[in-house]
Amino acid sequence: MDWDFLIRMLASILADSSPLVFACIGETVTEKAGVINLSLDGSILLSAMTGFAVGYGSGSLVLGLLSAMGVGALVALIVVVAGIELRQDQVAVGFILTLMATDLSSFLGNPFVRKPGPEMPHLAIPLLKDIPVLGPLFFNHNLFTYGSFVLILLAWFWIFKTGPGLAMRGVGERPEAAFARGISVRGVRYLYTLIGGSLVGLAGANFSLSVKLGWSYQHTLGIGWIALAIVIFGGWNPFKAALGTYLFGGLQSLGILFQGVLPSLPIQVFQVAPFVFMIVVLALVSNQRLERVVELLPGPIGRSLAGFLRLAPPSGLGKPFERE
Repeated sequence: MDWDFLIRMLASILADSSPLVFACIGETVTEKAGVINLSLDGSILLSAMTGFAVGYGSGSLVLGLLSAMGVGALVALIVVVAGIELRQDQVAVGFILTLMATDLSSFLGNPFVRKPGPEMPHLAIPLLKDIPVLGPLFFNHNLFTYGSFVLILLAWFWIFKTGPGLAMRGVGERPEAAFARGISVRGVRYLYTLIGGSLVGLAGANFSLSVKLGWSYQHTLGIGWIALAIVIFGGWNPFKAALGTYLFGGLQSLGILFQGVLPSLPIQVFQVAPFVFMIVVLALVSNQRLERVVELLPGPIGRSLAGFLRLAPPSGLGKPFERE
């Protein structure tokens, strides 16, 4: 086996999966607070277009990133206002926003189609990049990829190891009990929905400024739905969601490799295959029978695997709270 090729491929998977990491953790944070934002696919598209267009027009990557995050936050704000203030169904609002943002990205982004633009520069970390295996895998990327690594750890620590994270989980699980303890359910839901939306916007900018440079019609179409599926696959846990993103990235890489092995098959088969496999994996891990079978394994192995496979959405997810 060519180990250098394998390491390069794994490093590429980590880098190319970074937009999904941002989107999945953004949605995980939002849903942990009890809000469903199904606008991800359109929001990522519109953010990718905005980030590239602003970066192209201004020559500033920082302005491109901030504008993309602002767009993601604005779309999320519409979702949370419609759900909390107007008592509208969050799922329906998310679908409508997906369609609107998708068409808007195509209309507004037309002047920027296939134009060369700014790119996030590569930033290898001195000394650390020379560590065998670990160096090329983790310390030879750009700021987007490093940020995705940090975000996984930070999100897990914040959600499960801090007081504010406990309050967020309380609002998502039992908003009535959280309100009784003096927590502002509405404020917490606004805060984490906007944070989650900003991360979704950052995912869009990551695509157009790093992973899939430039802008074209439906540049990231379908990725938002995969992110929503991975959030479920990950059981609303940042570590497991990240694992899902890297699994999907690995499937995409395998699809590219198999194009050379099976040239007679249409290229569309390999493009669609990762999405199909991801749906199959999601269906398997969400099967309660599989969980019961795994629990029969001896000792801590069975308990650990069963806990990993257990998918339990926040009890208050998508449900309006009327006490405030």
